[in-house]
Amino acid sequence: MSLTEKDPRAPETGARPPAPGVFARVARFSHRRRWLALTLWVVVLVGVWVAASGGDDYRENYSLPGTESQAAADLLNHSSKTKTGDSLQIVLHDEDGLRGADVRRRVDGMLAEVAKLPKVTQVRSLYEDESAISRDGTIGYATVVLDVTSPNMPREDTERILETVQEVDGQGLRAELGGGAARKLATGEGGWGEMLGLVFALVILVFMFGTLIAAGLPIVTALFAVGSTLAVIVVASHLVTIADYTPYVMMLVGLGVGIDYALLIFARFRSELVRGATPEEANVKALDSAGRTAFFAGSTVILALLGLVALGLGSLQGMALSVALTVLVTLLASLTLLPALLGIFGDRFARQFTARAAKRAASKRPEEGAGWRRFATGVQRRPLAVLLVAVVALGALAFPALSMRLGFTDAGNDKTGSTSREAYDLLSKGFGPGFNGPLYVVVEGEDGAEAPATAVAAALNDTEGVAAATGPIPTDDPNVATVMAFPTTSPQDEGTSELVGTLRDDVLPEVAKETGARYLVGGATAASEDYSDKVAARMPVFMAIVVGLSLLLLMVVFRSILIPLKAALLNLLSIGAALGAITLVFQHGMFGVEPGPIEAYLPVVIFAIVFGLSMDYEIFLVSRIQEEWHRAKDPAVAVREGLGHTGSVIIAAGAIMVVVFGSFMLSPERMLQQMGFGMAVAIFVDALVIRCLIVPAVMQLLGRRAWWLPAPLAKVVPGIQLEKH
Repeated sequence: MSLTEKDPRAPETGARPPAPGVFARVARFSHRRRWLALTLWVVVLVGVWVAASGGDDYRENYSLPGTESQAAADLLNHSSKTKTGDSLQIVLHDEDGLRGADVRRRVDGMLAEVAKLPKVTQVRSLYEDESAISRDGTIGYATVVLDVTSPNMPREDTERILETVQEVDGQGLRAELGGGAARKLATGEGGWGEMLGLVFALVILVFMFGTLIAAGLPIVTALFAVGSTLAVIVVASHLVTIADYTPYVMMLVGLGVGIDYALLIFARFRSELVRGATPEEANVKALDSAGRTAFFAGSTVILALLGLVALGLGSLQGMALSVALTVLVTLLASLTLLPALLGIFGDRFARQFTARAAKRAASKRPEEGAGWRRFATGVQRRPLAVLLVAVVALGALAFPALSMRLGFTDAGNDKTGSTSREAYDLLSKGFGPGFNGPLYVVVEGEDGAEAPATAVAAALNDTEGVAAATGPIPTDDPNVATVMAFPTTSPQDEGTSELVGTLRDDVLPEVAKETGARYLVGGATAASEDYSDKVAARMPVFMAIVVGLSLLLLMVVFRSILIPLKAALLNLLSIGAALGAITLVFQHGMFGVEPGPIEAYLPVVIFAIVFGLSMDYEIFLVSRIQEEWHRAKDPAVAVREGLGHTGSVIIAAGAIMVVVFGSFMLSPERMLQQMGFGMAVAIFVDALVIRCLIVPAVMQLLGRRAWWLPAPLAKVVPGIQLEKH
């Protein structure tokens, strides 16, 4: 379509008004049958929680088919006839030594009591193995073998073990508990941080709408949606693999987008009331305009989340599907429950909002949005300068992401003073920093594994970066054995990652040539490296799916080539800024945060969620600019009026998301802290810098070219009208 050609979607003069669309029909039904709609949502909420009353079965799956660490783990599992669970370490410290008769008597008595506790199958005393006591004799550890894996170990059973262990504390003897199950005790219980985020969101909404009831409706809508979906996921956890952190991510995203979508619709509802529409007509017009915008914005979030499924990374797929379902249900609530609530309180809002508008007019205060129009005019005067300054600033913030190190947190990142952190520090002090993250070299020989395992142990002891390597540890299969290598560096140190590569590329291939055996490097550090490599290898496909589908959707919505390209590039810029900020704070330890690696799957999760959420503001802002463009046919006026109508709503919606996401910084889980912080930064950058500065500057520079669509594409790309005007 040429720049001067008439919009094919514009109705012909004198033509019959188009029939109400699906959004208008849904709004009218929800308004007129408001008590029925509300009752149905209450029934759904109660019903799904009754179905979920049996409890959850959350579990994690970090298997990585096709990787060396997974092959090592599978080989060990197949070579063992007896299956055991994970283990805990009872770490003991006494400055006067652990070998004294009195200390040994107390420790032996405590270990005997631990052996009687539930879930414990075996306790290996530190006095049975001299290597379990440090060279100076002050630090040692006993091993508690469980009959379950760490994720399935009941918290109360771990607490009972800890209480028994710490009964020997005193008279110079100190006891701590380490291991995967013990780390759960360090996380504590979350929840109050999320509630604090909701309180701040309510304050922002009260400030925006002026009444508590009006402010509460978006939050009530979001809580209905998130609450219903959480119950569905509890039931689904018995059928598919869903990680235990999934509900928190669902709340993080669901509350943010739920309040956001309801806010966009409510803001349009209020503006229609102020223009003189009846509550029912305001409801219909709000859903037929802002409701459409929310629908397509939510669709981009869902598409981006479903792109995570293409990565094929175990429980990450379950998380992606769960969060996508959450966004879908929040959309349904915004399009059905919210109109019903607006119908219930519509007459009250009509009186309040129109009275406030009349008072504003009588006081001769500037019309609503006047400040944003002046702001847009300022940007339009120097669009290139604004664009360059903003892009350079965000580029500088994104730069640290180039040095991001991926991995998984361990007990060294747990809260200072927690028993798992104290155990970690004691073991590092007594046995070296690499003791907490040993590398497992699994050996498979054709005529027995002892000789090739002995050979590789000797080679490892001569390898730079290896503090010590144990002799062969046999398995039930005589052809399979294990050698443990303790690095000189901590599990999260870059030197340990480099050591994994050195062993796989240089050391083990040479030993394999001499012995003819097969050597596989496994362990937590090796698995972390494999996980990161797997993500990096599949990232291009993932990005192509997410960005490609979003470009197609925006091309259909706006019938333009340049607007979708601009949106994709700016979204990538906000994601880069978020990842750069995460790197500075959590990897380099800014603001006193414990430094460590970034969770290996976090970049792709943030990419998917933030890319979709950024499209929300893009569609909301540009759809209003498009509406003004069709009305005035002046690109400068369209940008100014578009920002004037949407600027305050975008800032309010962004502020709500920032406080909801930022509240997860108060979570005891480091992963949730990283995700909440990264998404808060991304939304802050997107709402304030990109949508209010860069987009107006770019649209001003593009002018009429922003709406250009090549003629061949114009013939095949369908048209979808977002705003009814």
